[in-house]
Amino acid sequence: MKNLFRALLGFTAALLIVLPSCAQPQDETQTSKQIVFSWAQDVGPLNPHLYGPSQMFAQDLIYEPLVNYGRGGEILPGLAERWEVSADGKLLTFQLRQGVQFSDGTPFNAAAAKANFEQILSNREEHKWLGLVEEMDQVEAEGENTLKISLKQPYYPALQELTLIRPVRFLSPKAFPDSGTTADGIKAPIGTGPWVLADYNKDSLAVFKRNENYWGDKPKVEQVTVKIIPDGETRALAFENQEIDLIYGSGLISLDTFKRLQESGEYEAGVSQPLYTRAIAINSGRGATQDLQVRQAIQHAFNKDAVIEAVLYNTEPRADTYFSNEVPYANIGLQPYAYDVERAKTLLDQAGWRQQGQGIRQKDRQPLTLELAFSATNDVDKAVAEALQADFKTVGIDLKLLGEEEQAWLDRQTSGEFDLIFNDTWGPPYEPQAMMSSMRSPSHADYAAQSGLSMKAEIDRKIGEVLVSTNETTRQQLYRDILTTLHEQAVYLPISYSTNLAVYQKNLSGFEFMPQANQVPLTKLSKG
Repeated sequence: MKNLFRALLGFTAALLIVLPSCAQPQDETQTSKQIVFSWAQDVGPLNPHLYGPSQMFAQDLIYEPLVNYGRGGEILPGLAERWEVSADGKLLTFQLRQGVQFSDGTPFNAAAAKANFEQILSNREEHKWLGLVEEMDQVEAEGENTLKISLKQPYYPALQELTLIRPVRFLSPKAFPDSGTTADGIKAPIGTGPWVLADYNKDSLAVFKRNENYWGDKPKVEQVTVKIIPDGETRALAFENQEIDLIYGSGLISLDTFKRLQESGEYEAGVSQPLYTRAIAINSGRGATQDLQVRQAIQHAFNKDAVIEAVLYNTEPRADTYFSNEVPYANIGLQPYAYDVERAKTLLDQAGWRQQGQGIRQKDRQPLTLELAFSATNDVDKAVAEALQADFKTVGIDLKLLGEEEQAWLDRQTSGEFDLIFNDTWGPPYEPQAMMSSMRSPSHADYAAQSGLSMKAEIDRKIGEVLVSTNETTRQQLYRDILTTLHEQAVYLPISYSTNLAVYQKNLSGFEFMPQANQVPLTKLSKG
């Protein structure tokens, strides 16, 4: 999340001119009509058919899918009221909701939906990480309200992937650029969703106003203002000064600060159910981590339980595998790598990395120095990285920490220029199918993590096969083979099963955690 997650795992925003709290007090009636939220990065251009720098939570406010992802993975109506999948799995027929309009007044109908899918299909290379786009053959509009999607071959997670925040949501055809292709940009972020981008000031704030013509349940408040505050402690201070109503997500404030705010009794605070895996990708195609024994030593050297207690304050359960056992097809009984310092030292000795006393290990007169990259705006990952650095020093590994601006960190994932890099999984509805599909191309850190494996081509072949398998037994066996290989090759260091945190002012009501990690619960909130 992700990264595609987190980045891909990204959000969006708009601008409103707001007087600083120190200037003059706002009218109490006016402030009750808006919610002020904060995010670490600018929301971006909000093109629904593209990715970063747009932030996913903001795209989700404006654009809607054909079908929605409900709790427990249930597929629910969205812009489509009902649907049917043919017996051979190659044709999806959707009956669209009637009377829906884009916020500019343009009707949402089968022709508009088809035009959006054609934009996506004309830019397949950009979306090749997503199996659904790869398998789409053609999209047809039948009358005003019937949309048909034909697939090249059966694709079992098609409906799940139609719930994604991007790239399969819908922009008003009037907002398409003059060039005719949204890959070049858009005129304005115009969707059918409950919010409209009303104002925007890059790297400062964004303002979303309620879509008064929304077809569904309208938001309880009139406006959401998103303040862009890169620093977590500055964000927390603004919250305590009542300049912000809600902090929601992962890594936006330190867990020390979260615990302090939670225990103060002055605010509402909560922790979601686990949503995705906090993990580090280990590059099998570069430097010392090309060696399996080094990657295995890394697994044994990290004291996860100590980090979960001291850094994460037990807000997240320990992760022993890259995907949680709750993820479909992932509960296959993999043997965890136990925390075992002596085992880690033995493996490094066997790999030829020798240690003199308590110093940094060397091989061929070169020190065992590795670099760990992370987003500098993520306070939690930074704290975990510092704990990992101390654990690695115990076994003779020199770990250099590289905190970078968010986009630079994401670019490093794509380029593969890392030894280790934070690389969370994407959570529902991406796991396991969409995230595995993306592993086959250099769009995220997973590709680089696996790039040095002798069986990489075989892994990719099996991923391609499992995505189109119509036999449940075959599908389970393929997933077992893939997940077992990746676990045994130790290309991922799972840390914990991550949660979203929420802290909000007591005058907010209607709060609930969202089923997708990259959604923020703004529509049902009211302020009294």
